Amino acid sequence: MAVTITMPKLGLTMTEGTVSSWSKKAGDPVSEGDVLFVVSTDKLTYEVKAECDGILASVLVAEGDDAPVAAPVAVIAEPGEDPASLAESAPAPAPSKTADKDKPIETTSPAASSIQESDRGGKKVVVIGGGPGGYVCAIKLAQLGASVTVVEKERMGGTCLNWGCIPTKVLVHTAELYHETINGSDLGLIVKDASVDWAALMTRKTGVVDQLVGGVEGLMVANGIDVVYGEASFVSAGSLKIGNDTLEFDAAVVATGSETVTPPIPGVDLPGIVTSKEALSFDSVPKSMTVVGGGVIGMEFACVYATLGTKVTVVEMLDTVLPPIDREISAIARASMEALGVKFHTSSKVTGFTDKGGKIATSVETPDGPISVESEKVLMSVGRKASTASLNLENAGIRHDRGKITVDRFMATSVPGIYAIGDCCSPIQLAHVASAEGEIAAENVMGESKAMDYKTVPSCVYTMPELASVGLTEEEAVKRAHSIKIGRFPLSANGKSLIMKGYDGLIKFVVDDRYDEILGVHIIGPRATDLIVEGALALRLEATVDEVVTTIHAHPTVGEALAEAALAVNGKAIHMPPS
Repeated sequence: MAVTITMPKLGLTMTEGTVSSWSKKAGDPVSEGDVLFVVSTDKLTYEVKAECDGILASVLVAEGDDAPVAAPVAVIAEPGEDPASLAESAPAPAPSKTADKDKPIETTSPAASSIQESDRGGKKVVVIGGGPGGYVCAIKLAQLGASVTVVEKERMGGTCLNWGCIPTKVLVHTAELYHETINGSDLGLIVKDASVDWAALMTRKTGVVDQLVGGVEGLMVANGIDVVYGEASFVSAGSLKIGNDTLEFDAAVVATGSETVTPPIPGVDLPGIVTSKEALSFDSVPKSMTVVGGGVIGMEFACVYATLGTKVTVVEMLDTVLPPIDREISAIARASMEALGVKFHTSSKVTGFTDKGGKIATSVETPDGPISVESEKVLMSVGRKASTASLNLENAGIRHDRGKITVDRFMATSVPGIYAIGDCCSPIQLAHVASAEGEIAAENVMGESKAMDYKTVPSCVYTMPELASVGLTEEEAVKRAHSIKIGRFPLSANGKSLIMKGYDGLIKFVVDDRYDEILGVHIIGPRATDLIVEGALALRLEATVDEVVTTIHAHPTVGEALAEAALAVNGKAIHMPPS
């Protein structure tokens, strides 16, 4: 039976391709695997091969012509079939969209339809919240000509700069240096009586935070942005109340972030039970700590304090820690943390806390029965919720789900002219996502029509070692019915990683089997959080493994292992023996 060859889809956004050349002509015999023709798009070229033996009965698209994805391009007849009759009955090629490709894209964006070009300049926009979403949005709005006011209830920089990403990483950095120092004998590094000056570390943490907050405040001044300190609440869809003052606006962007969830567990209000905010500023390094929750925040604190000498126990309800991360990578991370001395109870539930006179007893239901874990501190790290309770969203008519604001892909709320960004509405609670959403919202406020794309959002976890990922995990790719190939390269075979003692590291590619398009990149090891930018760019460009492989990677670097992992997808890694 004849087989119709169609235009392949070589990327998620590809709609058509150009047949740049034919390798066969009508009437030629073809064998399975022979190159029939070459497709080119604006980003790549691809050789389309015969899927069976036979005769090339029909060529339906001429060299240089475009064809939509899935449109018929050629017909291969089986041996014995009459190519002439097949040619007459061959399907007609679908009309190319080439003639329409220069037409402007129409949009139904509420922003584009409600704000006219003449509104630009002097448009009064209020941004509620000065975190990494809010202040970036404010700067973008000012760049686009808006008159901007930021309302912030505490400090510019929000949770990220003041109580999250930045101060945590100050502690992580010192903990890593301390770990390297006291374990440096195999590096030829001997330091006697090394210790951590906790008070000095707290001073440095405060100094780094203050410097960055001051930088953001300076950017507000430099961009002509007004900052009002106070707690905002909606009076209507066009006005806010801040203390005794009323602020009217043409458009608003809600960027109030999130706050820690505290579950109603008996005894959860005992002294010594803290959130991540308090865990950044202990008077001294605790001798013991129970971490409730195996997510990113809990695991980062577990690594820091275990390295500094704290006896750390983690209790997690799921059967694994770091659940959004590829399971193979998270298993390596857990093993590394166990090597630091962290003890895990997974598939376990905390049922209560009891004061034991200077210690807290945490009651835990484990698969092996109830246990009690005593510790000096307990860190509650079970998630975060949208911080919108004080906004009176109902006064403006803003739709929400238990406080989490409902937005579309333009970051628009249910009320024209009011947008939301960051943790108060986003499906991904990360600072760099909030910043990206802030820029999208700003452009839409000013009349553009930009949609948020979460495909290339990288995740970074500052455990020891670091881990980072972008795109689909192996489990997600299978769940979405992708036919996949996996490329793995152990960092124990990478020179720079060996120099840095990254023995247990791994780089893993998840790749579409048909076109070798990269679906996900997952890294654990030295510099993982820096290296993931290459993976994010690869997904943004819808790159194939060949495009990573043919990019020359510098030596000696950990980045070389990215090319090796890409080669490993097809069993061609240079620095690994054939499997």
